[in-house]
Amino acid sequence: QVQLVESGGGLVQAGGSLRLSCAASGTILGINNPGWYRQVSGKQRELVATFTSERSIAYVDSVKGRFTISSDNAKNTVYLQMNSLKPEDTAVYYCAANIGSRRLWGQGTQVTVSS
Repeated sequence: QVQLVESGGGLVQAGGSLRLSCAASGTILGINNPGWYRQVSGKQRELVATFTSERSIAYVDSVKGRFTISSDNAKNTVYLQMNSLKPEDTAVYYCAANIGSRRLWGQGTQVTVSS
């Protein structure tokens, strides 16, 4: 059974950096349209960064220039490099990807940025 497992979250001071990882377990050919999302308590989940169906990359305006999404296809892993973190980046971060005909989600990893 294929699962997505996130890691790399934690507590960091404003201005610091974190790198989140999302690894797909199981034997698969690849992951399609992987993306990162975040959700703050009481607010709707928002897309942070994603690979599109055209193999380009889209970011939400608030993270442009600070966050970078990348992937290592050989390891079936997606990364989110987060630099110049701000307190408003505090959220639970989720990865998602299309595997086969399904959109799979990880369980989330907490990112807390202190001021």
